Amino acid sequence: MGEQMLFQTGNSAQTLVDKESAAPDRSEAIEFNPEHFVSGNRIVEPVPENLQKAIFGLGCFWGAERLFWEMAGVYSTAVGYAGGITVNPSYKDVCAGMTGHTEVVVVFFDPAKTTYQQLLAVFWESHDPTQGMRQGNDTGTQYRSALYSTSAPQLAAAEASAAIYQSALRARGYGSITTEITALNKLYYAEDYHQQYLAKNPDGYCALAGTGTCFQREGPSVVS
Repeated sequence: MGEQMLFQTGNSAQTLVDKESAAPDRSEAIEFNPEHFVSGNRIVEPVPENLQKAIFGLGCFWGAERLFWEMAGVYSTAVGYAGGITVNPSYKDVCAGMTGHTEVVVVFFDPAKTTYQQLLAVFWESHDPTQGMRQGNDTGTQYRSALYSTSAPQLAAAEASAAIYQSALRARGYGSITTEITALNKLYYAEDYHQQYLAKNPDGYCALAGTGTCFQREGPSVVS
């Protein structure tokens, strides 16, 4: 219960920590089961060569991960930490706002069955990317919106999608997108009990809430 309470209360930090004040590195990586709890597929490399990897941060990673593992064409998913400073951060480190990481979902997908663009549509529509260092009642730097690309084409697609979605959001009266969009530097997998959390705990906490704004590949569109 303590871990869950820590997750839900988070930290109030609205500014990213710098290297001088970040939590110290940990010498050992977190241990986790390399097999997906639902599908049994591997959640870490090596995976089949035809797959591509994408990284998404949209607040609480418990509910966000389920969004993607339910998609056709997705081979496996996992949760972790990215965009920060501390090496091998723990969940408590990240929740304290002292590592600079945000909670992310790792998605291995088959581009012959689904596209990065389709994954981006789910990403944009499933959270509010204008909230800065929070998602709803979950406040702190670990809940910021983020897209970490694993290739130059992904980065270009992510940036283009943000421009498209910004137009759609403005039509609905929302402000500027605060999503961090950059190339992936380093990814750290989260503790095993976080992996596929809502499959293991069907009544677990999930705070996903979109804006009701539709993302379309060909241009901005909104739903009433």
